[in-house]
Amino acid sequence: MHIGWAFETAALRHPELPGVVGEEGVLDYGGWYRRAAALAGWLRAQGVRPGDRVAMSMRNRAELATLYLAVQLAGAVCVPVNFRFPVRELGHVLADSGAVALFYDDSSGDAVHRLDRAPRLTRHVSELGAAEAAEPVASPPNRDTDLSVILYTAGTTGLPKGVPRTHRAEYAASVAHVVQCGYRPGERTLGAMPMAHTMGIRSLLAMILVNGLYVPVGSIADGPVLELLARHAVSSLYLVPTAYHLLLERLRREGTTLPACRRLAYAGAAMWPSLVEACVTAFDPEVFVNHYGSTEIYTFTVSDRQREKPGCAGRPGLHARIRLVTASRERRVGPEERVATGEVGEVIASAEGDEAFTGYLHRPEATEAALREGWYFTGDLGRLDAEGDLWVEGRVDDMIITGGENVYPIQVEDVIARHPEVAEVVVCGLPDERWGQVVTAFVVPRDERKLDADEILDYARRHPDLAAYQRPRRVVLVREIPKSPVGKILRRELLAGHYRELSPERGPS
Repeated sequence: MHIGWAFETAALRHPELPGVVGEEGVLDYGGWYRRAAALAGWLRAQGVRPGDRVAMSMRNRAELATLYLAVQLAGAVCVPVNFRFPVRELGHVLADSGAVALFYDDSSGDAVHRLDRAPRLTRHVSELGAAEAAEPVASPPNRDTDLSVILYTAGTTGLPKGVPRTHRAEYAASVAHVVQCGYRPGERTLGAMPMAHTMGIRSLLAMILVNGLYVPVGSIADGPVLELLARHAVSSLYLVPTAYHLLLERLRREGTTLPACRRLAYAGAAMWPSLVEACVTAFDPEVFVNHYGSTEIYTFTVSDRQREKPGCAGRPGLHARIRLVTASRERRVGPEERVATGEVGEVIASAEGDEAFTGYLHRPEATEAALREGWYFTGDLGRLDAEGDLWVEGRVDDMIITGGENVYPIQVEDVIARHPEVAEVVVCGLPDERWGQVVTAFVVPRDERKLDADEILDYARRHPDLAAYQRPRRVVLVREIPKSPVGKILRRELLAGHYRELSPERGPS
């Protein structure tokens, strides 16, 4: 189904139900659709034609959600941009996508004003109010093979890659999200993940499919997030683990509980068992899901057994098939080179399901590297346990080879994270003449006065879950772990030495 059709269907089905929370209050589905249809008509009047690319660079807010839907109704293609992008990345996305329009707010205003070349139609979000008087568009054709969105992945090096996704892929992903998270009609969710990220879009579209309430917020770390969660009885959360960590810290600090939040889901990174336990204590969830997927293919696997198997990635999603194949940084591996149950391999996912993309925009070399014989090579390491559940072990590029032994950072991180004075930990392999790489733990202490590097080294040395070659040989106490705008850990920044050290690093004496 076309996303514009899905939105119109929701408005026809229940025009009276609350749809989105904005600064002026709650807008019901009937009013929300009329506003988006008028904005779509205004876009057409400004020369935006079906298939044109429309970029939007702003924090989550009702106006962004409405503009996103208006672009769908106009038959154009959304290009959500990370509002934190500096001018170089913003200019690249605009040029690479061929955007004919750009809408922004104050969060990205500096980069927009410094562009050498901006699209002809460049407007601040505050200028969209006048568009409500425009003639609304008619219902769009229900062509699900048309492009709906181009998402840009930050990647690990170089400029972002564009991931074109059709209406079929977006609709299938949203249906899968509803099913896999156990959403019910009238669900209420927090729109906290940026809409330049697949998780942010999924939160919006999933609510539309169930006539739910979308409560957008610009940040978990500050602002009236807890007040909004309580006032609107938000019932479901879909966040990266670091956002749960921030939310739990705020709940603890402010002495607040949220009894309506009983459906939890996370994605973007593994969640340490200690954080799973903290979420269970704080929310007592009816549903607690780990969603493992990507921008390219929304779902790989899903696990709803986080209480029993914290951090487990589970089994293939509604439209998914996966395999584990030999992991190699030196050669091109084929999809038939499978590994045995219990062995670590690279996770690959079928690219023939409805949730999948078909290739990167203007990047044939990247497409050729990622898509092989109908399979998408994720670059992630994983293993299947005896029950057939997947456990993600990190990235192929993050695998540490020390003295000829393979070490998977997440296994070491899981152990160190259990130390009561550790707030966050990331394990990397630093170059070493003798060992090739040495296992190095970057640790954020809860209280720097109560923790030193020697204590972590001793803790790891005595822990039964770590073999001798897996134990950190260096520990660096840092003020914070570098992260992307959606909370993903940036190991490359640590490897490059871009961190603030609390005390000199320590190694074995």
